[in-house]
Amino acid sequence: MEVYKFGGASVKDAAGIKNVSDIISKQVNPKLLVVVSATGKTTNALQLVLNDHYDETKDPFKSLMNVKENHLELINQLFGPDEDLKNEILDTFVEIDWILEEEAHPSFDFEYDQIVSVGELVSSKILYRFLQKLESKVAWLDVRDVILTDNTYREANLDWKVTEERIKSKTEEMFAQFDIIVTQGFIAASSENFTTTLGREGSDFTASIFSFCLDAERLTIWKDVPGVLTADPRLFNDVDKLEKLSYREAIEMTYYGAKVIHPKTIKPLQNKGIPLYVKSFVESEGKGTLISYANEINIPPIIVFEHNQCLFKIATKDFSFVAEDHLSTIFQRIAKHRVKIKMMKNTAVSFIFSVDQNKRIDGLLKDLEEEFNVQIEKDLELMTIRHFTEEVIEKLTKGRKILFEERIPQTIQMIVHRDPSINIKNL
Repeated sequence: MEVYKFGGASVKDAAGIKNVSDIISKQVNPKLLVVVSATGKTTNALQLVLNDHYDETKDPFKSLMNVKENHLELINQLFGPDEDLKNEILDTFVEIDWILEEEAHPSFDFEYDQIVSVGELVSSKILYRFLQKLESKVAWLDVRDVILTDNTYREANLDWKVTEERIKSKTEEMFAQFDIIVTQGFIAASSENFTTTLGREGSDFTASIFSFCLDAERLTIWKDVPGVLTADPRLFNDVDKLEKLSYREAIEMTYYGAKVIHPKTIKPLQNKGIPLYVKSFVESEGKGTLISYANEINIPPIIVFEHNQCLFKIATKDFSFVAEDHLSTIFQRIAKHRVKIKMMKNTAVSFIFSVDQNKRIDGLLKDLEEEFNVQIEKDLELMTIRHFTEEVIEKLTKGRKILFEERIPQTIQMIVHRDPSINIKNL
């Protein structure tokens, strides 16, 4: 059997769902499990509903109505006046209606998972029903019935043993009657039966989980690009497609922020030697990029840009050396707020690190200031170049002020001031 994963861009409208259905219908393997994300910008739209729920001056029901109407229009375009399906989709949104009728939950992350997860449930039901319309032997699976996590909301940790047992048992039963199973990416459930999520863009990881548990022949992730590229084509004109990558190189790329694959995707596949293909849903006949035990030769420079970065500089209040006990305290605070360090450096009197700029850094800053002198600089960019050359470094840093740099044999990372006047597409 095989596993396919389709992201939000592939099912953003009626034409997209028809195209995805066409790709699915052409698969030659007798059994296929399809993981699908929320349509288009639905995740962002549902996050706006969540934000409005916490902002008492806003009307979250108005924001939710926009999301509902977009999906009802999608149904009109695909099925015509199918009132049964519309009612089924509206019933799914009722879960959010109930939440919005109550006061906002003390935990923003908990509420996030309960609201935003509905996007995947709705999109998967629409794709499932459209495949049914095409007379495919297809079943719909609520992924929350099989993937079990802890209750670390927005970034839940998997219970691999129980998850594998559930996936094997449930899918064996379903594949006995159906050729295709449609399920959701990104979401899961805790032992208390609350919805959890695996981290933003976590649908890739979901597909990897199913591939591992089912010993899939291969996993294909369908993107709006022809494969894994040397840089983001939205930022650079001159990019190349990589024909093949090793698991190790793919892990390195995702660790350093490459968005083409979720960082947790590769390891389960590597453990069982399951090949991963990254292909284009726009040109589905293309070869894409193969990620396996392949040995790359002469990999060109791979460039990753991450915006919205901030730089922390920490010093002791008595100007003493930053010693091991200080570092222990700092890392405990970072772990407490679930902040991920991108770069770090220790000097005699300071500890410097960079992280993503998000809501969590406010609590981290407050905690750190209780024991340390802290300076923070926001609105920065992180540039990472794998397999760098001095020529590429010179082009990318021209006219920029480098605040923090770290270089190892194959990789260089730099925190720089963001300069909107520099058009990197022309570099």
